[in-house]
Amino acid sequence: MQDDVGIKKSGVEIGLYTLGDIGPNPHTGKTISAQQRVKEIIEAAKLADEAGLEVFGVGEHHRLDYAVSAPPVVLAAIAQVTKQIKLTSATTVLSTVDPVRLFEDFATLDLLSDGRAEIIAGRGAFVESFPLFGYDTSDYDALFSENMDLFMQLNEAESISWTGRFRSALRQAEIAPRPVQSQLPIWVGVGGTPESAARAGRLGVGMAIAILGGDPVRFMPLVDIYRKAGIEAGHALEDLKVSVTGHGYISKTTQQAKDEFYPYYSNYWSYVNRQRGMGGSMSRTDFEHMAGPDTALFVGSPQQVTEKILRQHELFGHRRFIAQIDIGGIPFKKVIEGIELLATEVAPIVRRETSK
Repeated sequence: MQDDVGIKKSGVEIGLYTLGDIGPNPHTGKTISAQQRVKEIIEAAKLADEAGLEVFGVGEHHRLDYAVSAPPVVLAAIAQVTKQIKLTSATTVLSTVDPVRLFEDFATLDLLSDGRAEIIAGRGAFVESFPLFGYDTSDYDALFSENMDLFMQLNEAESISWTGRFRSALRQAEIAPRPVQSQLPIWVGVGGTPESAARAGRLGVGMAIAILGGDPVRFMPLVDIYRKAGIEAGHALEDLKVSVTGHGYISKTTQQAKDEFYPYYSNYWSYVNRQRGMGGSMSRTDFEHMAGPDTALFVGSPQQVTEKILRQHELFGHRRFIAQIDIGGIPFKKVIEGIELLATEVAPIVRRETSK
């Protein structure tokens, strides 16, 4: 119950995450280098830490239009310039990484950061890592299940014996180093499938829901499935933590936020859809609908964004909210402004209202 008591004191954790996309600025046509993008990510995390935000996440992609393929390396650099902020992957593509290597990397990050490392594990929306690392996409789900099982065991014991389908067996293997924390906090990233929500519940790990648009009410069944599966598996309700992740942009007024963000957001979906072999761009009409007051796109004034977060908290009772505010070629100056508004005008009200 200690964690639950802590939540009541401090309210919802507020943070940021980035996938490190490298897209052209729609106004200038210029694209920054991967080197500059990584340096800006580290600086954003430093600013978020100084501003009092609680979490910073770094995603994983294995393609030239993203800057980050090695989240633990970038997070280790961030650990050296921050003091308090929790550092998480967002997400680790668990199906195509060796769980032993992953545990060692994040346990090392935990040592470097004085106990601030976390992992959000997912199956990945992109599949380029499968052929890159010698895996078959037909094993998509089986790989995730086996690797998750192994990682959970690695997290619990210094020495383990284990046998599975996809990697060599372990015989009383010593798993080193051990993290500062008794165990690394693990979350499962869930896009929208009931099976993923139920699995997260059965495992007793956190569930990070990606809510990128539409009415957030439609995600209520996932939260219910997660908690029901967790309780049936013998986990305490207070240990079943929900996090909401989403796209965001904050400006002084909602109209200003929409006017400024639309070119970048339309740009973002244009190249993400191309990456996935899909066509089409986002019209301003579609964007206006996506950014409406009752939707899950966190675009608007500080008041509008605060109201959206609080409305979702009434639905889900989640412990954490993390926003992606650096997409579509947005200049770093705008990212800095967004961090400041989130930390000074949104977070204090959300924490106060959700700690009552």
